[in-house]
Amino acid sequence: MRTALFPGTFDPVTNGHLDIIGRALAIFERLVIAVAANPAKGPLFRLEERVSMMKAAAAPHDGSIEVRPFKGLLVDFARELDINVVIRGVRGVGDFEDEFRMALANRKLNPEMETIFLMPSEIYTYLNSSLVKEIARLGGELAPFVPAPVAAALRAKMGDVK
Repeated sequence: MRTALFPGTFDPVTNGHLDIIGRALAIFERLVIAVAANPAKGPLFRLEERVSMMKAAAAPHDGSIEVRPFKGLLVDFARELDINVVIRGVRGVGDFEDEFRMALANRKLNPEMETIFLMPSEIYTYLNSSLVKEIARLGGELAPFVPAPVAAALRAKMGDVK
């Protein structure tokens, strides 16, 4: 069974992330979604909360995906799972430059690791977790950007300022 790894902080998971998951599952039979601890990014949600939100958001793909938390280097986690393909979403040139550098560093650490870049649907090219958190902070409508359970978690975390 061909399996790929889709890592990210997912703070929170967005409809853009879900779009990439769907695209990856059109190529791979199984996808492990690796929710990174990444305390350097100062996430709004604790790791356990992000894992839970991702499980809820990705539930329609149940059976084809596994959601797991991870800490440390991605290459070490991938080796532990015996996965050598990583999926990364790229929205534009800026994303590509960052992701390209990361892919090269990962390849240096594990020459067997391959990175596949997937573009989201055009309607998600502007969307990222920081934008979603800002919209939530200001009391904006979240439905176009995140699944309902994630919107509820954002409102609960920030208080419903609307």
